[in-house]
Amino acid sequence: MNNLLFRSAFLATLAAAPLLSSCSDDNDTPTPDDDNEQITTVRYELTPTNGGSTLTAQYRDVDGDGGAAPVISGLTLAANTTYTGKLVLLDETKTPAEDISAEVKEEADEHLFIFTPSGVNLTVTRTDKDKNNLEIGLETRLQTAAASATAGTLRVTLRHQPGTKNGSATPGDTDVEVDFPVTVK
Repeated sequence: MNNLLFRSAFLATLAAAPLLSSCSDDNDTPTPDDDNEQITTVRYELTPTNGGSTLTAQYRDVDGDGGAAPVISGLTLAANTTYTGKLVLLDETKTPAEDISAEVKEEADEHLFIFTPSGVNLTVTRTDKDKNNLEIGLETRLQTAAASATAGTLRVTLRHQPGTKNGSATPGDTDVEVDFPVTVK
């Protein structure tokens, strides 16, 4: 009787062996996904609509969080002037540097730039739109008002809003946020 019980258990184990070993293909070492894109440089280029030289504000932090502090340059803008603006985003941890603004444009229905001036007389209007007719902000029109006695800031925030973009800043996560020093003279 013990022999019959042993033989039955042995045959059951043999029958199950192919089923158990068929899953062994899943134990290959998985390859990691590519790292999320890193934005090391944010450049805001402004050109006066009445002609003149392009002005550039830039945030650059090539080593990312930690390490060396970012280098931030600001803008000195003319009062009562309209500028066309263009944002350029780069990942300079890669060689050659990767143009993240191209990726943002490609995935425009998932991204929104927010422009928040503080202590400075200007208004930024997003002039580009995604396939759903919602603003993006890679291209802008910036209008200054009267000169101000003190400098302020222009906060530029990129919101990543996959599946939730509705034209407001609320949904999603922040990909990058920079405060550029700005003076209107």
